[in-house]
Parts: sequence; structure tokens; C-alpha cells
Amino acid sequence: MQKIIPCLWFDSEAEDAANFYVSIFRNSKIKHIERYGEAASEASGMKKGNVMTVTFELNGNDFMALNGGPIFKFSEAISFMVECEDQEEMDYFYNGLSALPEAEQCGWIKDKFGLSWQLIPKDFDKLMKNTDPKKKEKVIAALMKMKRVNIDELELAAEGE
Repeated sequence: MQKIIPCLWFDSEAEDAANFYVSIFRNSKIKHIERYGEAASEASGMKKGNVMTVTFELNGNDFMALNGGPIFKFSEAISFMVECEDQEEMDYFYNGLSALPEAEQCGWIKDKFGLSWQLIPKDFDKLMKNTDPKKKEKVIAALMKMKRVNIDELELAAEGE
């Protein structure tokens, strides 16, 4: 059972965002939509009947999206890491999630709602835990030059090439 569930604050796009994320990630679904009732509407100033929260699942991980108004915005201070099996899967997520190509850097992307994601290869830890400091430095140097991560280039750097 998942004990920590991220809650994502949106102005009024919670349902659109949840549907978008569910369409991108396999094995995902909308679990529940809660609407503002009388008490919540009065307390928040949000319109009664509008979507208040959407609970959804992305590949086995639970999330909640909240329509809370324009008070808070996403920043790069938080992001979600997606471990990708191979370059094909990385490209799939780049193409599906990235809405601002100019914001892409070292695997970091921003989606159309302003949420930041990090796409990493499944063996990224192995590449970064290289015991040879010169090889590890080459991996980092290669990564820092990339907008979109290229797994083959990182592996070549890890081999010292």
C-alpha cells in the first residue's frame, strides 16, 4: 500500500491534467472525481459542482490533483523521475510529456501544465556509481551537454570514450 500520495495543485485543470497523464502512462486510470459541494464551495470560493479533486493512478502510483485556484504554481523545486527501460521509452515520454523544448536539460522536461519531470535510464545509478572517477566525470560531462538524454552516449562516456 502506497503511504505517500502526491497532491498536485492546479488552478482549474485538475481533471484535464489527470486525463492527460493517464493517457501517457501505461497501466493508469482515473479512480475518482470529487466535486465541490456546498461547504467546500463556501470555504474555498470555488463554484459548487466544479471538480475539486481527481484521484488517479499512474503505472501503480497514486496521485491526487486538486483544483485550488491560481494561488500556487509548479516550480522546478519538485519533479517526478521516470525510469525508462530504453531509448525508445525515453523518446516516448519526451514526445508525450515535453511541452517546452527550450526548457529541456539533462533529462528534465516541463509538461503543458508546468509540472517538471526527469527522464532517466533504468541503469542510471550504475552509470553514476562508476568507481573510476575519470569515467564518472565523463558521464556527468556528457549528461550536462544533453537536452534529451541519449543512453548510448552515456554508456560510451561510462566506458571512457
